[in-house]
Amino acid sequence: MKHILSALVAGLIFGLGIAISGMGNPAKVLNFFDPLGTWDPSLAFVMGGALITTAIGYRVIFGQRKAPLFDTTFHLPMARVIDAKLIGGSAVFGLGWGIAGFCPGGAIPALGFAPWPTALFLISMAGGIVIARWLQALPRRRST
Repeated sequence: MKHILSALVAGLIFGLGIAISGMGNPAKVLNFFDPLGTWDPSLAFVMGGALITTAIGYRVIFGQRKAPLFDTTFHLPMARVIDAKLIGGSAVFGLGWGIAGFCPGGAIPALGFAPWPTALFLISMAGGIVIARWLQALPRRRST
């Protein structure tokens, strides 16, 4: 139960940050990607603030604790290889963000601001995830 409660609190804090910063508005995000038009640098400040907060948080938490409060171990990414899947996934993520103006995590709090366009984005994203997982499973199906 503590896992769920801590995830809920973290999600609420994240959603509040998205709402306060205005990043739930896709027009604000898209304006960041338009340096020759209606450029809005606020996304860079939001991302910079998040990176600074995360860097300090990691130093404090990992310097003081061997395990998180509500689990037996930290669950950190272990992959150290930059491969075609990572680069391709990053490119698709960036293209989707630039086209729709939504970051997947930021789209969930945006449901409160613009329910229908945001829901369409989230449904499309979920569909893309299902298709990607299906495509990843194809080579294994052929070899068995």
